[in-house]
Amino acid sequence: MTLLSAVNRVCDIVSLSPFDSVYGSDEPNAQTMVAMAQEAGDEIARRADWQKLLKAHTAAASPVTLPDDFQRLTPGGPVRTAAGVFVRPVTNSGQWAVIARISAAQPYFFIRGGQALFSPASAAASAVIDYVSKNWILHDPDGPQDAFSADDDTTLFPERLLVKGIVWRWKRQKGLAYEDNLAEFEADLAQEINADRGAQ
Repeated sequence: MTLLSAVNRVCDIVSLSPFDSVYGSDEPNAQTMVAMAQEAGDEIARRADWQKLLKAHTAAASPVTLPDDFQRLTPGGPVRTAAGVFVRPVTNSGQWAVIARISAAQPYFFIRGGQALFSPASAAASAVIDYVSKNWILHDPDGPQDAFSADDDTTLFPERLLVKGIVWRWKRQKGLAYEDNLAEFEADLAQEINADRGAQ
């Protein structure tokens, strides 16, 4: 399913005439659909650690510049040294100021300004950072990106969620009852998240 086919599926549901093209269209309804598709997709991508969005980055030295597509760290020990030792996170600058000045056997990391800083700095050598990419759209032939740029763009999560996410947003904007559609979206989202994790 592409952006265009997803929008046209929504059109079937909300009783609009289908579009020949939506991306870059001057038609107000097409523009609204593309904006809602982007909003829905951004939410769906943020709500789970989708398998196709999981990435790993190998560090060289501290500080480590995070990849351009970095959205967030994966949960549960996302940073480990080359020897496989988990690097403990530091979440505030006050603690980091203290830890960065002391010598400790336990390695720590702190994220600031698009960089991961390590203490001791030597722990960064070949360290692996597991993260979730912000690029949930597949644009052929350029690869993953975080914004729609063509009618034939596809998603890296189950595409039916995009349709359901657009439908309830459309109905809400038009002042129609959307609560059942939202509940259906939430139920399907939970089901797809479990399926993506290999859960029954």
